Amino acid sequence: AGLQHQRKAAQAPSSSSSWYRRGERVGAAPTKFRKGACTNCGAMSHKTKDCMERPRKKGAKWTGAGMMADERVERVELAYDAKRDAWNGYDAAEHKKLMADWELVEEARRKRKATELDRPGADTAGGNIEDQFASSDEDVSADNDDRPAGRNLRIREDTAKYLRNLDPDSAYYDPKTRSMRENPYAGTQQTAYAGDNFIRYSGEAQEVLKREVFAWEAGERGNTSAHSQANPTQTALMYKQFTDRRHEGKSSRQQQLLAQYGGEEHLQAPPQELLQQSEGYVEYSRTGEVVRGREQAARSKYREDVHPLNHSSVFGSWWSDGQWGYRCCRQTMKNAYCIGAMAPE
Repeated sequence: AGLQHQRKAAQAPSSSSSWYRRGERVGAAPTKFRKGACTNCGAMSHKTKDCMERPRKKGAKWTGAGMMADERVERVELAYDAKRDAWNGYDAAEHKKLMADWELVEEARRKRKATELDRPGADTAGGNIEDQFASSDEDVSADNDDRPAGRNLRIREDTAKYLRNLDPDSAYYDPKTRSMRENPYAGTQQTAYAGDNFIRYSGEAQEVLKREVFAWEAGERGNTSAHSQANPTQTALMYKQFTDRRHEGKSSRQQQLLAQYGGEEHLQAPPQELLQQSEGYVEYSRTGEVVRGREQAARSKYREDVHPLNHSSVFGSWWSDGQWGYRCCRQTMKNAYCIGAMAPE
């Protein structure tokens, strides 16, 4: 013996083919309950807390029915490396079955694509064909995640959002989602782009928000049938009836006030002719009579339609070689006398 305990013990090589026979039963099922067996299924190979059968309301110990046969329990001796092998016990035949299924799918995909290409006027892209044969285990989810990113791409001719206002204190630009929620032109008259949140305050967005608030308030009052998601049509009809009744109540209250206190003539808008602007100048006296006629007011402080020096057009009505002149005689000197037909062609 001596130093035999310090030497490495010889270990029998473990066979990779030997593994646990999971779920295999030994012999026939018993007809009555045995002492020490599982109270749930009646098998002797495990205890009640380790039973993998469905928990019964009354176990086999008390009913005596549905007894299960004992499971095969094997003792597999594995070496140090075999215990730590992640693929230990894997059956390669399962992978062959998986590859056979994939080959059938690929063959059906090729045949379908060939028939689509042979058809006249068919789309040669084949994008729909790939989606039809794609399974849930394929990497199609990655393609679907990439598709929204393609929608966010802008046209090359469009101005990038982060270039609209280079002020660092202006609207924040999120590079991950390529969105600028606030208005980069806040405080200016620019209306070319008002931010991504502009759509929330335009169109029917405000009406949708009002209907949702109406549903919340109706739910607080006890009306559980009003719900913007569960009953959108009924909620819209209830909101319309509510707004109609509110407008009718306001109009009836206004009619009552007018009937009691009067003043309906002040609510009528004046004729449109009185609100229009004109260049006609009229001067009235204290009695309302017209002192001066309806003379046309001057549109400019300069004299108009006055052509001095025999000219028939004003100076600046003709342009040539970077100089202004008269169109009638094509002279560029302002104080020149018009020579009329003697103008050079």
